[in-house]
Amino acid sequence: FGLPLAFALARRSFTGKGWLEALIDLPIVLPPSVAGIALLIVFGRRGLFAAPFELLGIAIPFTTIAVILAQTFVSAPFFIRSARAGIASVDRDLEDAARVDGASERQLFRSITVPLASAALAAGMVMTWARSLGEFGATIMFAGNTEGRTQTLPLVVYSEFQNGNLDSSIAAAAILVLAAFGVLVAVRIFHWSRVLDVRGFG
Repeated sequence: FGLPLAFALARRSFTGKGWLEALIDLPIVLPPSVAGIALLIVFGRRGLFAAPFELLGIAIPFTTIAVILAQTFVSAPFFIRSARAGIASVDRDLEDAARVDGASERQLFRSITVPLASAALAAGMVMTWARSLGEFGATIMFAGNTEGRTQTLPLVVYSEFQNGNLDSSIAAAAILVLAAFGVLVAVRIFHWSRVLDVRGFG
């Protein structure tokens, strides 16, 4: 859903656009624990959408689905903002020329818009992955910390430290540090830093 939403924000004007942008950016400034509570209010057993999910026999809180939702909720804004900036930077004259040649909107999007915005899209995906990899607060509040089911690497670091297994905690933390370092290296190698700093978050 991120790419179509980014396209709409970059290319369309509509009532409530500013409010929608603020809503999308909200997870960036929310404390992670508050994000977890918000997800429980919406998807919890007594949440806003509890009845429909109960009728379908679907339980979301404290499941693997909850982990995915929590990570998506806190990290999606990074992709949407970066993708929106990349799409907005595409030269519209190129698209107009393709329309004159008979290209459909789908062909324009696939053959011109996405390739020209690819650097911003890639940067957004990498930063989204990095943010979701390090997610802790929303995950533990909404998905719990069940080993082998909802326990992510940041939760492993916390749990092992709480249990006195410092070596295991350090090992898990080292994996996260290496992953973060890998993201920074990728950003520098592929020159994504300019995309993120100047266009994505300006």
